[in-house]
Amino acid sequence: MDGERKGPALVVGLGNPGIEYQFTPHNAGFLAIDRLAEQGGVAVNNRRCRALTATTRIAGREVVLAKPETFMNLSGISVQALVKEFDADATRDLIVIYDEIALRLGSLRIRERGSAGGHNGVKSVSGALGSEEWLRIRIGVAPPGDEAAESARRGRKDYVLTPMRKAQLVILDEVLDRTAKAVEMVLAQGAKPAMNEFNRRENGGEPEGIGE
Repeated sequence: MDGERKGPALVVGLGNPGIEYQFTPHNAGFLAIDRLAEQGGVAVNNRRCRALTATTRIAGREVVLAKPETFMNLSGISVQALVKEFDADATRDLIVIYDEIALRLGSLRIRERGSAGGHNGVKSVSGALGSEEWLRIRIGVAPPGDEAAESARRGRKDYVLTPMRKAQLVILDEVLDRTAKAVEMVLAQGAKPAMNEFNRRENGGEPEGIGE
């Protein structure tokens, strides 16, 4: 997000379409896009580049919000099409928001690059773009305490595709507000100030995240 800015910024949330997936951990990216749209007074209902999209302004810049409809594992198809459609520079104009099972629920991390770390949506995006050099905001979804042990027994895939409990959604709701603020700061000031502001570890530490 640093450097000369010409066209719109692209803010893409990863997830799976369909009401059955709406409030699952794997759809944290979609929920973040919905929060940004709500704050901007727009509806994410235009179909473009195999995604639902909306256009708004954040921090004085035109922004295209997008939720790929390709399902998580093929997210890169839509992201690549959006980058091409808007003649965007993925290293400068793209922000991708997604869930991170290796980070505790209630946390978020901003990174300018990184490996997929087992996240198939991220793997698809990097593969389609031919690069891991794109900014990502990772929303922690790993449950605390006893729930973590339970999710481990059920398996990662089952957990991220199971609707979240009411108490988890309360925590996620606060994180979505912070995610929206993080997007605004990235667009207004660049990645480094936003990373300094939002990547601070909470008291008590956190589990080591993939690629931390």
